[in-house]
Amino acid sequence: MPQTTSRESPVIHRAGTNMRLSPEGIATASFWVESLVENSENGGLTAMRCALEPGVMTRWHKHPHGQILYVLSGIGLAERFGGPAEELRAGDCISFAPNERHRHGAAAKSTFSYISIQAAQDGSAVTWLEE
Repeated sequence: MPQTTSRESPVIHRAGTNMRLSPEGIATASFWVESLVENSENGGLTAMRCALEPGVMTRWHKHPHGQILYVLSGIGLAERFGGPAEELRAGDCISFAPNERHRHGAAAKSTFSYISIQAAQDGSAVTWLEE
């Protein structure tokens, strides 16, 4: 008797096939973004790999369900609104609470790459704020 399965084939995103430059105006300079999981694929969850050149910092922003950053390489900085900038290195993981105003980017003399994970609400995973 033939065996059937209800599982679909896994979705594999091949490295480098979904690369794009960040939208203008969300950081001090454009940076590379690779979408790993789109919110339409996984119930609102999004994940991306970002690669920033030295000194590139995002604008202040917030995420409706918070955000997790996992540092892949380089030295970065993360700052919670009203708090000090914290240094991040490869292997570090930082989380931001829902709607917590924050920004992050590369240290002045280092590239910085990370994976970010966040969930969308009403189709949006981020609200960009002031520079």
